[in-house]
Amino acid sequence: MTLQGIDWVVMALYGVVVLVVGIAFTRRAGKNADEYFLAGRSLPWWVLGTSMVATTFSTDTPNLVTDIVRTNGVSGNWVWWAMAITGMLTVFFYAKLWRRSGVMTDMEFYELRYAGSLAAFLRGFRAVYLGVFFNVMIMATVTLAAIKIGGVLLGVDPLTVVLVAGTITLAYSATAGLWGVVATDLLLFVIAMVGSVAAAVVALRHPDVGGLSGLLANTDVQPSLAFLPDFSDWTTASAVFVVPIAVQWWSTWYPGSEPGGGGYAAQRMLAAKDERHSMKAVLWFTVAHYAIRPWPWILVALASLVVFPDLASIQAAFPGLDPGILGHDLAYPAMLAFLPAGLLGLVVASLAAAYMSTISTHLNWGSSYIVQDVYRRFMVTDADEGHYVSVARLSTVVLTALMGVVALWLENALQAFQILLQIGAGTGLVFLLRWFWWRINAWSELSAMIISLLVAVYFQFVHGALGFTAFDASTQLVLGVLVTTIGWIAVTLATAPTDTETLRAFHARMRPVGPGWRVVVGDAPAPEGESIGAAALAWFLGCMAVYGALFATGYVLYGRFVAALVVGAIALASAAMVVRLLPRVGLR
Repeated sequence: MTLQGIDWVVMALYGVVVLVVGIAFTRRAGKNADEYFLAGRSLPWWVLGTSMVATTFSTDTPNLVTDIVRTNGVSGNWVWWAMAITGMLTVFFYAKLWRRSGVMTDMEFYELRYAGSLAAFLRGFRAVYLGVFFNVMIMATVTLAAIKIGGVLLGVDPLTVVLVAGTITLAYSATAGLWGVVATDLLLFVIAMVGSVAAAVVALRHPDVGGLSGLLANTDVQPSLAFLPDFSDWTTASAVFVVPIAVQWWSTWYPGSEPGGGGYAAQRMLAAKDERHSMKAVLWFTVAHYAIRPWPWILVALASLVVFPDLASIQAAFPGLDPGILGHDLAYPAMLAFLPAGLLGLVVASLAAAYMSTISTHLNWGSSYIVQDVYRRFMVTDADEGHYVSVARLSTVVLTALMGVVALWLENALQAFQILLQIGAGTGLVFLLRWFWWRINAWSELSAMIISLLVAVYFQFVHGALGFTAFDASTQLVLGVLVTTIGWIAVTLATAPTDTETLRAFHARMRPVGPGWRVVVGDAPAPEGESIGAAALAWFLGCMAVYGALFATGYVLYGRFVAALVVGAIALASAAMVVRLLPRVGLR
């Protein structure tokens, strides 16, 4: 597979435009850390929400979806569809609280909510734990997808992909800060969506597929079409549906889907103009990410089952491909090989756009932790703003280098996805409750992180070495959640609560609703226009609207128009009721 001249022209134009847009903000971002990391806290909801959508659409996302569909069918996507519940929860309970906090990074939360040296240690420890370790793992999975796409479409070796992709992204993300990230994300999102839709159209037109009707009629594809798993196969159903819906969404920490918000999602909320823009940004992100985007990827994945029914057929089609990276996730870039000249360049550019939007966000986010929560907090506390911006730019270079090393070690995106879910298993409930229950303390958070990490290390490296029968990923997740939750609750009850003065100051600043603070502040009135009951109802209806829109679209594609009308009506009715509830949840 070789790109034609027109393909290179399209890709070159894309690269030039993105770099110019990104670097145009270099001077503004260099003023101070607030401009570099939060764009002066002046961004509107539609910019922030679109930026979050662009970030979560990366080169590894269609590969991951393809791997899931080929392995467990369309219903296998519940492993990430379930996280829409987390997103809606953040919209109506947490987005306004993050913006109200006024912190620079979500790590600063620890020294607002807790007190003393342990709070400071937790801030620094978690900044390194997430900003370096977790962050590098995420960026490595994204780069791994770029490696596979480069190998299939361009015949480029992994090291070349790592060096070229990392360097180009670093060129503007290190110089322009969050201003450059969000400005380019608007362009990158449009290009990425056009590319994914174009890829789906070409996949359906493949002679072996025979269009949408041919795809749906194919006997090899039909077992994979269901929206829900076959519950007679309990092992699969529990792994792809029951555990994600019952446990995963509230218990696990995963970038972009953190219970209660966090990471780069919190960064976007903190960069909003005000609380209303913060809530609207997360709402737009949740709707776009779960209800609008998935189907082009799913269609390509289903078509790949016809064209490349097994891994051997992929290897045969691309004999020069490194067998070490061969997996079902490779079927997505393999399908792109059928794109015509010109369109191939556009789709490759769209994948480059997806890559750059994600990596630039993670570099800026990780750098904010390194600078604000480690370097500035504990090492150099009184330098001028230019100094901290320079350190931020240097830290992005270090993160990029670490990303490349790990990317060359990983084998597939689903592997990394499961490892990260396991590492964060059981920590999510702490992040949800710490805003609304006074008894959570710094030991709660620290113990949850340490226990979840130890459990993940045990399952990955110790359990099998001891000769025990291996558990599947969902069983590991549930056991990890159980052990971690019991552990951090026990530690919480065995240790002293945060001092009353700190707790009262936190409540006065954040004004969380609900009964969880009565022991500390009595029956303090809720902020005007905010009702915990209305927020809970809006959360439920918001989830109904998102899932209804997702499946109504699917039914239309499947040609089941009556079902589409029924589910679509439920989605519209739910959305209308959410709109009526907005004044009672602080979003007027």
